[in-house]
Amino acid sequence: MRKVVPAQHAVGAEFERKVEWHVSMIEKKKFTDTLLHYAPHLMVVFVALLLVHDIFGTHGYLAMRQKRQEIQKVCQDLDKLNNENANLHQNLQDLKSDPETIRKIAREEYGLAGANEVIIKLPAPKPAEPPAAKP
Repeated sequence: MRKVVPAQHAVGAEFERKVEWHVSMIEKKKFTDTLLHYAPHLMVVFVALLLVHDIFGTHGYLAMRQKRQEIQKVCQDLDKLNNENANLHQNLQDLKSDPETIRKIAREEYGLAGANEVIIKLPAPKPAEPPAAKP
């Protein structure tokens, strides 16, 4: 059994659908207008946050500058240690093969004398006393 819908009711339903559609379009338009109104402000805030992060973040400009300074200091320390190592290596080679270096160390550090040499040791000078204060 089929229900008969009066024509007036069918027109009312069509009208309600159109009204709902227009209301939804108006709401969408309001939302779009609001979004477009605030979009530049939101972009400025977003860009500002990105800049702050790029400058002060864990991988930002300041952190990278500090890391570069640390790397430069470590490289300087490494160069210094490499130079010291080269000097020590040269001293080792001199001690192994240079007779003059061996004689010098024997005289200065161990007080040894060569053939036909006499060692004279002088007493260490006494430190000068400061002048007495006048009363």
